[in-house]
Amino acid sequence: MSKDSLSSDSRPASRALHRLVVLAVCLVWPLIWVGGLVTTYDAGMAVPDWPETYGDNLFLYPYQTWLAGPFDLFIEHGHRLLGAVVGLVAIGIVVAAFWIESRRWVQWLCVALLVMVIAQGLLGGMRVVLGDRTLAMVHGCFGPAFFAVCVAVAVVTSRYWRDGDVVEKRRLGKFPAILAGSLVGLSYTQLMLGAMLRHVQPAASPGHFAGIVSTHIMMAFLLWAITAFTWGKLRRCGDLTLSRPSSILIGLVGLQIALGIGTWVVNYGWPSFMMWVPESEAFLIRAKGFVDSIIVTAHVATGSLILAVSTMLWVRLLRHRYRQSTLDHSSLSHSSQRPRDTADDVSELATT
Repeated sequence: MSKDSLSSDSRPASRALHRLVVLAVCLVWPLIWVGGLVTTYDAGMAVPDWPETYGDNLFLYPYQTWLAGPFDLFIEHGHRLLGAVVGLVAIGIVVAAFWIESRRWVQWLCVALLVMVIAQGLLGGMRVVLGDRTLAMVHGCFGPAFFAVCVAVAVVTSRYWRDGDVVEKRRLGKFPAILAGSLVGLSYTQLMLGAMLRHVQPAASPGHFAGIVSTHIMMAFLLWAITAFTWGKLRRCGDLTLSRPSSILIGLVGLQIALGIGTWVVNYGWPSFMMWVPESEAFLIRAKGFVDSIIVTAHVATGSLILAVSTMLWVRLLRHRYRQSTLDHSSLSHSSQRPRDTADDVSELATT
């Protein structure tokens, strides 16, 4: 993103466009929840055809059959319907962007949103048609990325982007933005590792699985440490739009670690080193009840929320950094054009 594109933000952004993007953000997170339930219940093949649902148009499938049918059919068809609604909202975002948004780079960012929705739908459909677990894993990784891009577009179309404060109680250097960017990278890497565990290939060796689990655990605590360090850098900056998301991230990562422990227990039982657990009950694959499925799915959805909040914080810090550098450059320009004082006049007279 160039400075020229950022400097064109003096024109007011459209509230309608921002509200449409916020609507997309509010729809995508439940979509990730339902998609997580589909994987948890292994309901991805509950509807064996695509783009139809048992030969009917997606929107014309009898709602009585959908609502009163098996739960796996309910969540799979519901996932498709909610995804279609997100696609329609994405079309509306593109129309609004080209109709009323003056910044060209924001317009093309909205187009990227629509392309990502289409790609995600195609991935989901190919997973059903081909029955491929690898496509299911890619589909699970691509959804959070789309969620993060939606959040980024929501930030650049918000009031904060166009008329936030440039005067801070405490100056921030480049380091907080670097920290926030590392949070985005780490949280997305964690999501990919989690997708590899949820869609583990039948031919995978036990050592490969154990390596992914160990890496996933170590990176979780590294993410928590960097989150706490970022909060320590931002808590006294005087800008609540930066310090509050960083404090929320600490709680979200802590919750995610707890949900990760719960997910392991739900899937594999208590570890055998715990003295109160009978050896016959340790590391058993167990059938999931409703509460168990909610724990596992909450772990998936909270990971996407961590990525989204990290992205919001990172984009805000980039904007904050740009404003700060612009203010410094403006101050330097004014100081170099200071008025002539008496000493200057005396010096000029002396030379003549």
